[in-house]
Amino acid sequence: MNAAKYHGHHVWRRFRRQQLWRQLKANKTAFVSAIILLTLGALALLAPWISPFDPTNMQQQNIMDAELPPFWQPGNESRFLLGTDGLGRDLLSSILYGLKNSLWIGFWAVLLQFSLGTSLGLCAGYFGGWADRIIMSLADFQLTFSSLMLAILVLAITRAAMGAHDYHIWSPWLLVIVLGLADWPQYARTLRASVLAEKHKDYIAAAQVLGYKSRHIMVFHILPNTLSPLLVIATLQIAHVILAEAALSFLGIGMPYANPSLGGLMGAGFEYMLSGIWWIALLPGLALLTLLLSINLVADWLRDALDPKNLGQRP
Repeated sequence: MNAAKYHGHHVWRRFRRQQLWRQLKANKTAFVSAIILLTLGALALLAPWISPFDPTNMQQQNIMDAELPPFWQPGNESRFLLGTDGLGRDLLSSILYGLKNSLWIGFWAVLLQFSLGTSLGLCAGYFGGWADRIIMSLADFQLTFSSLMLAILVLAITRAAMGAHDYHIWSPWLLVIVLGLADWPQYARTLRASVLAEKHKDYIAAAQVLGYKSRHIMVFHILPNTLSPLLVIATLQIAHVILAEAALSFLGIGMPYANPSLGGLMGAGFEYMLSGIWWIALLPGLALLTLLLSINLVADWLRDALDPKNLGQRP
């Protein structure tokens, strides 16, 4: 293996030598958060098979079962462990499907913003010149707008143009596209700064002398050495996207109520709070809070674990 390729893959060997698994176990807060996050992810992935009911199936809904309380409250029915919502849907099943939808949107939206921001950041930092000026001007312009306000504006216009029926069908992918395109500048600006520091180093010059093309150098030599902050941003952005989707669904322009999301369940249950029917909004809210808190705590640990200042230190 030549010197350029050796340096390009060196970061991954450093990560393995750091034994991230051992560091994670040593950090009790991060370890418990990771277990909770993996559990919630498994529940979301298995939701279609482990849910007692299918909340998207109208034939399994009975308005006579509406607003039943959880199992620890008087008046509960044993088949509805966490009670029901205003349409008579099993709340446990709705929460599991809501977790699935929230994580699905979070994953794909972050993958989109990661791919776009990384590609543009690499080009801006490596090529410089007019490409750098155009990409960074676009990033600065987009950062002048709140990502949530931009999403509200775009989704409201799209819903009016498409109509309610078509919007409900395409709303998951529309949310992925809108939320994915809203936050790519964070990746681009971070990666551009890292590329500017890396591209003048000896291993890049060695790769250029050996005749590697610019795309190969950017992807296989520069990117592996600048990936750490991007992974931290991506982890935090999953929580940000999930929260944004919940806010949009709470406002009624995100996921349709027929296709449960945690924010939609909270929004639908909010009107019942003053009537003493608190579980329709509170239980999905607790699920959302647990999910976001576990993601943020894991992201905080990942940021510290991948910090170059901590490399070589043992827990």
